[in-house]
Amino acid sequence: MGAAVRAEIESGRAAARALLGGARVGFGGVRLPDLPGAWTAFDEEVRRVHSRSYPAPPGNRLATRLCDPDGRVREAALRDPKAPLPLVAIRCADWVPAVRDLARQVLAGALAADPGRTLTGLVPLVLRLGRREQGGWALELFDTALRAQEPVLAPWARPARPARWGRPARPAHTLTGEVPDTVMAWLRRSGDLPVRRYAARLTLDSGLFGVRELARRAAVESDPLTSRLWAEAAMTAMAADGPDDEAIDALLGGHVPMVRACGVTALRGAGRAAEAARHLTDRSALVRACARWAVTKAGGDPYAHCLELVEDPARVFPYAVTGFSECAGRADAPLLRALLDHPAGAVRAAALAGLRRVEGPVDVERLLPLLDDPSASVVREAALCLLPAAVRLDASPLEARLGADRPAHTRRAAFRLLRAGGGAPALRACRALAGDPDPALRALALRPGG
Repeated sequence: MGAAVRAEIESGRAAARALLGGARVGFGGVRLPDLPGAWTAFDEEVRRVHSRSYPAPPGNRLATRLCDPDGRVREAALRDPKAPLPLVAIRCADWVPAVRDLARQVLAGALAADPGRTLTGLVPLVLRLGRREQGGWALELFDTALRAQEPVLAPWARPARPARWGRPARPAHTLTGEVPDTVMAWLRRSGDLPVRRYAARLTLDSGLFGVRELARRAAVESDPLTSRLWAEAAMTAMAADGPDDEAIDALLGGHVPMVRACGVTALRGAGRAAEAARHLTDRSALVRACARWAVTKAGGDPYAHCLELVEDPARVFPYAVTGFSECAGRADAPLLRALLDHPAGAVRAAALAGLRRVEGPVDVERLLPLLDDPSASVVREAALCLLPAAVRLDASPLEARLGADRPAHTRRAAFRLLRAGGGAPALRACRALAGDPDPALRALALRPGG
């Protein structure tokens, strides 16, 4: 559970305890929560406090009565026109049929009276309630409203104002930046991931967007699952209607690796497979694998493309080395070993990772000095290369690297190798780092199994 989620839950619990203690709601008093996790925590905390209190807590606010353990109290509170809609939505999944039915009437009435405000305010909560035994009703109600032919307009939108004497026309101000300003547009831009995923699925079901808009949304989306929904829809559209260069270019520029991989895969169908060579050095292994496939299918040689970059000291960069090592064999180990002298630590680390992939037996004499490299990534890769030979390593040079005068990444790598070797050297290493000035290393040394 993340810190933000814990804070959300605690805010709901704190509000419940305050109201049950007699605090008032509103200005100068308790503010009711405005996040879905806080509302459900509020409901649970009211019942928890009631179950542990005798006599009942003195608080008699409307919000707490809506969560009271007594179903008759909850039902009476639902008849108050000021009942907070989030708590009404929670009561729609109530275990008492009379409470549940009345809450559903109230929620349906609120949706009919003000659909925009009700949907934007309650969709995040209703999505979470949908996982409950009786929680599907509200979600189906909202589904029906959002799938209607006539789009539901978002609240708080201001229409454009015509020009007056001496004043320019004021453009329309919308909640989402889109015209028309709809609830679906707001949901698609929500910061709440479940809401964004839900909105993407509803939009795809409606067939609202063409292939270019689908690809654009896949490219700008940061959530992997949502971006996958958009990207797969774009690929399906291109499979049915033929490739679209603008959509492919959008996919190739995506934030999420899976989106870029879709773009690389689509290059072949568009007759642009030659462009896939540019993606052989992508930062994602998935994209690089798709690029190797596309280049090979077009009759090219991925190995030759990557070798050209690695052999040129002026053009070599870390992902070029990684891409080359994925095509290389054991015969290419000398070229990777030559890159261990490169001035860039990231290139040296990539070369070590490549050697671990293509090389045979571990050369301890060559790798051990790399534990003193100033780059933490190089030291980490060197330790990974040495791990298979940890039981055969001489403990003395490693124990010498546990001193406080050595960098933290060197001490960590030496400890990792000593722990993997086991025996008395591992115990001595734990004792040596138990008083290390670095708190992370101390915790590592004191943790069982390290």
